[in-house]
Amino acid sequence: MARFLKSRQKAKGMSPGSLIFIGKQKMDKSRIRLIQYNNENLKETELKTIDKSLSVPENQVTWINIDGIHNTALIEKTGEIFAISPLTLENILNTGQRPKYWEDEKHIIIILKALYFDQETYTSDTEQISFVLGKNYLITFQEKVGDHFDPIRERIRKNVGRLRTSGADYLLFALMDTIVDNYLINIEQLGQAIENFENELSNPHKGVADQIFHFKKEITYIRKNIRPLKEVMTRFIKSDSELLSEKTHRFLLELDDLSTQTLEAIDIYYTMVADQLNIFNTNVSNGVNDVMKVLTVFASIFIPLTFIAGIYGTNFDYLPELHYQYSYYVMWGIMILIAISMLVYFKRKKWF
Repeated sequence: MARFLKSRQKAKGMSPGSLIFIGKQKMDKSRIRLIQYNNENLKETELKTIDKSLSVPENQVTWINIDGIHNTALIEKTGEIFAISPLTLENILNTGQRPKYWEDEKHIIIILKALYFDQETYTSDTEQISFVLGKNYLITFQEKVGDHFDPIRERIRKNVGRLRTSGADYLLFALMDTIVDNYLINIEQLGQAIENFENELSNPHKGVADQIFHFKKEITYIRKNIRPLKEVMTRFIKSDSELLSEKTHRFLLELDDLSTQTLEAIDIYYTMVADQLNIFNTNVSNGVNDVMKVLTVFASIFIPLTFIAGIYGTNFDYLPELHYQYSYYVMWGIMILIAISMLVYFKRKKWF
């Protein structure tokens, strides 16, 4: 499966709103976690399924987290219970969806990408996370069980900060803030590797070129998945939905600043990798010029000698080795010795 685009072969020819999972299944069985809380009470449990008996109290925030969106029957049932439109569910099931924001009569829907980065291989991966905000409840859809939201769960359990005294809209902000913070952490790790690699540019060889292209591919992949975040935040801040309180709106402005910082960091490292590639190409060209300079000196010395030998040859009556029995083999030995010596010299100069 392509990394930058997900195959839509299954959805080909299907009507809009068809619930088809597009992507790679990342876990065997879906998991449903429920947290309901207010300033005084907390209920945390794991559900086997979602049905109409699930209550959403008005005096509490209900957070439903669904891991494993490959289960289209579960997603469809969730949509029926919470009146989520089929088009919204279709977008949630399409893991190749770009980050986006939209609203309907009852919900605010946001799709983002969570970022993973392997510091050993310098490779990145993403997971699609969808948010559906309704009155007093928030539903999050993840491709697999992850640890992105564990700090938020701990804050809810320990009643730290504003979460237990705020609404579902503030919970949405807190979860998005965690994702954006993770962007910066992972970009910093990749950026550190890119900056440290600058020392290798003075010794250009194929391995350096391969590493630069790897960095360029990874930073492009991250940029592709994160860049629409600015558009999401712009529309989110401008929203006049009744689901957003004025208090939460102020925090969204801070999140927007953090998003801008993230995108600026991405652009900086994208430009840095491009500059490294230019420096590498310049160093390679300079190395070729140095090689040509030395070869030109060799050629300049032997051209007049070859010219004289070519015109006059060795037409002398008395040659020291003319009748020497092993002259032919001595000549071959000298020629081979010269060739090997030049190859060793070129190898030490790292010209090949």
